[in-house]
Amino acid sequence: MLYSMTGFGRAEETINHRQVVVELKALNGKQFDVNTKLPPILRAYELDIRSLLSAMLMRGTIDLTISVKQEGAAKPMVVNTDLAVFYYQAMKQIAIKTGVPEDNVLSTLMRMPEVVSPDQDMLPDAEWELVKNVIVRAADDLMVHRQEEGEALLKDITLRISNIDKLHDKIIPLESERIERIRTRIAQWLEDMTVKEKIDPNRFEQEMIYYLERMDFSEEKTRLRQHCEYFNTTISQNDNAIGRKLNFILQEIGREINTLGSKANHAEIQQIVINMKDELEKAKEQILNIL
Repeated sequence: MLYSMTGFGRAEETINHRQVVVELKALNGKQFDVNTKLPPILRAYELDIRSLLSAMLMRGTIDLTISVKQEGAAKPMVVNTDLAVFYYQAMKQIAIKTGVPEDNVLSTLMRMPEVVSPDQDMLPDAEWELVKNVIVRAADDLMVHRQEEGEALLKDITLRISNIDKLHDKIIPLESERIERIRTRIAQWLEDMTVKEKIDPNRFEQEMIYYLERMDFSEEKTRLRQHCEYFNTTISQNDNAIGRKLNFILQEIGREINTLGSKANHAEIQQIVINMKDELEKAKEQILNIL
């Protein structure tokens, strides 16, 4: 199963006269990083929320927004009547002594410190468990979106690797011609050297071995095929987060392709290598989106 790193999730529910809405947006990121926008009533649970999302979403840059709206039938505030009476008595005495009329006393009282306060500064544990369930549902919804995008990415990436494999097969018919060109070049070089100067057999053998090793790319071809097979095996595994591993395999594929190009000494093979590099770069771009 392949998951994209991007996605969107949303869930909402009414809990004890409060409408709770959770929205999650995920973008590419090498590590897990969450930006939270929480109402004051949930601030105490921020670490719990981060830990929950880290376990469920694993990687990426996450934007979390939670809104808690009080319904009209509920009581979003409490009035400290005793404190209000205390303030009123003090204001009344001041008004009597100064002769100032007691107009608008009520509006003044309601603005006094701690006369009016929120119903609760923090959710009770029982309600927090319900809110947590809403967050889990939003994260599940995001993972569904990630999976849908991951299916499209899977098709594109496997196509790129398949194209590299097919381009690899196109090299095989060209090898006999390549070998013949190398043989002709060596024979001509030998003829020229024999005429011009006396050849040291030991030095000649060393030079020939060095030259042939630099021209032989059979090992690179074999490793390239193996890396492509390993990539296809890995991408088909039931792993929720294999983006890093696939990226490492693509790096190995790139090394073999580069070595093929440097050893080719054949125009058509080098063109094939260029096409391989193009397919590889497209695969790398898509891997950046994989969880």
